Amino acid sequence: MSETLRGLLARHVAAGTMPGAVGVWGDGEPFAVGRAGPDGAEMRADAVFRIQSMTKVITATATLRLVQDGIIALDDPVARWLPELSAPRVLPHPDAPLGEARPARRPITVRHLLTNTSGYGMMTSDSPLRAAMATAGVEAGAEPVPLGAQDWLDALAALPLAFEPGEGWRYHHSFGLLGILLGRVGARPTEEVLRATVFDPAGMTDTGFRVRPGEEHRLVAAYRRGPEGFVETEPAEAGFFVAPPYDVSHSELVSTAVDFRAFLRALWDGRLIDRELVDELQRDQVPASAKTADSFFPGFWEGTGWGYGVSVVTDGQHQGRVGWSGGLGTDFFVDADGTSCVVLTQVELDDSVFGMIGELQGVTSA
Repeated sequence: MSETLRGLLARHVAAGTMPGAVGVWGDGEPFAVGRAGPDGAEMRADAVFRIQSMTKVITATATLRLVQDGIIALDDPVARWLPELSAPRVLPHPDAPLGEARPARRPITVRHLLTNTSGYGMMTSDSPLRAAMATAGVEAGAEPVPLGAQDWLDALAALPLAFEPGEGWRYHHSFGLLGILLGRVGARPTEEVLRATVFDPAGMTDTGFRVRPGEEHRLVAAYRRGPEGFVETEPAEAGFFVAPPYDVSHSELVSTAVDFRAFLRALWDGRLIDRELVDELQRDQVPASAKTADSFFPGFWEGTGWGYGVSVVTDGQHQGRVGWSGGLGTDFFVDADGTSCVVLTQVELDDSVFGMIGELQGVTSA
């Protein structure tokens, strides 16, 4: 039996998956269910959320706009703007001792960043590289980035690649590099580049690296599930995304359901980048040889590919669907016919939230 988006979210609020959520389906109006916190006020449809990795498709779109305008090319070496990456070293295999690293055979390109094939990324085993990333403060996590952009870049560049650029796949860090790259290419703060290429053309007034001044009251708290219930990890109306303490070009955004749906409409309508580039964004760009079992979580590549900033459903009922989730319980998808779904919650991904997102894929109406 089919279930509406509103019904699914209300059921999961009642079950304790999350205190509340905001959803929007297609061209409908965004709606809220539940509360902004376990004991908080009712969730509001215009609430501001930390969208975390849903940022990646926005960063990818801004990059493709620069490609469209002839400012950069997909196969340009990124060291032209990120000299810190001009002499990368690479391990013979991802779990090798760091001392076995040797000079890479090829440069890291813009395309490698867009496709998570740069050689940088989350390690899935207890390897020397993973330990070194933790020590350097560059591991990915649900918490705000602990280093400013330059310090983060310097720390990452000092570490070897897990594989030759283009020959493997590891998640996340390529898009932090891409965020810094946008600012270097544009010779201005990354957020100004995002605003010129994406936010303003799409009409996104509440999206950025910080909450818009005067709208702090709309930022909901963030939580993770503890043994005795939800534990607040970031406060409402305050904290990192109200006043970032350093350059966060490598970080992720806050947004609203209205803004993100506006972004998806503008992207698929061809108002941000040409249709040809939209088609490339939503095409699986990862070679089969890079889709190894150790590259991400088990089973990820079954019927799934990766385009530019989005996952791609490559077979089955939803073939052609693209989308992605954020680490604090947010998710979106767009079907081949342009129908979109956006869901924003405020709970760190765990089995319960993953389960909700999995069920979300079967929803067919608001």
